[in-house]
Amino acid sequence: MASSRLPKASLPPGLIVRAGRTVWHTLWQIMMSRLAPTDQAGAYVRPASQFRQRVDPAGPYPAMPDRYRLIVGMGCPWAHRTLVVRALKGLEAAVPIWRVNPAADEGFWIFEPDQKLEWRSLPELYQTAASGYKGRSTVPVLWDTESRTVVNNESADLIEILNGAFNDFAQRPEVDLYPALLKTEIDGWGDRIYTAVNNGVYRCGFARSQAAYEAACTLLFDTLEKIDQILTQQRYLCGDTLTLADVRLFTTLFRFDGVYHGLFKCDRRHLSDFEFLWPYARDIYQQPGVAATCDLDTVRREYYGNLFPLNPGGLIPLGPDPTLWERPHGRV
Repeated sequence: MASSRLPKASLPPGLIVRAGRTVWHTLWQIMMSRLAPTDQAGAYVRPASQFRQRVDPAGPYPAMPDRYRLIVGMGCPWAHRTLVVRALKGLEAAVPIWRVNPAADEGFWIFEPDQKLEWRSLPELYQTAASGYKGRSTVPVLWDTESRTVVNNESADLIEILNGAFNDFAQRPEVDLYPALLKTEIDGWGDRIYTAVNNGVYRCGFARSQAAYEAACTLLFDTLEKIDQILTQQRYLCGDTLTLADVRLFTTLFRFDGVYHGLFKCDRRHLSDFEFLWPYARDIYQQPGVAATCDLDTVRREYYGNLFPLNPGGLIPLGPDPTLWERPHGRV
């Protein structure tokens, strides 16, 4: 007897692909709008920091040992630059750190529990500083334990503060990464590096239009290639002196091959392909105390594991080998 069961209907593969693509693109746009605001052209626009006070003997926040806490996430390049300056100056005892980790399912930073702080998350600390605060709860943060407030959460300010405000308590006060004679040049480099490189990699990764991505990627690599040429004639960006300009550039370079090249599509060249920029980056890595601030495994895990819209599968790459940073740089 013939079976009365009808054959199972199947959807055309093309329909499945089109439906899946439409649904995913819609969800991606929604998630990206929360993760990374953009302008009308689809270019990423970084929100401004809200707390911009200074450590000053004449103000409400004088320099004192163990009064302030530097709050950092080890994967964050903006926080990393403050850790590099802190290490170069020898401020580990004077300015202790509190560490936070990204909570992928919650979308904010949480404090490492073994620190036994009164807050679970960074937004809670920001609320303590400013009740009703609606802005982003970002790192790095300089927290005043006496007045219980955020002094500053702008990394560009904080590296200047750490360079100069705590010299009385630094193990290496003679290290000056922002010398008066070079301030104009350092500031010029800072603006150029921020636009094209530090924020430039994010403008590649967070772009929501092809034109915005291509513009950011072109500016990024044009700038890196120009810097590579400059480094044929001098050891650092401002000559023979290591400065805050180099620190600003370094923390992006440290993440370049491991994260930005793949995840953010900054893929015209690897850092290791640059004849002078790659040894220059290793030169900074091998400065006293800097390597201890660098954790490539954490960097990869935090970027690839938490930026779901860019890496929905959650796979974390194994390379590159972090020991490559220990190779002799040969720069003098």
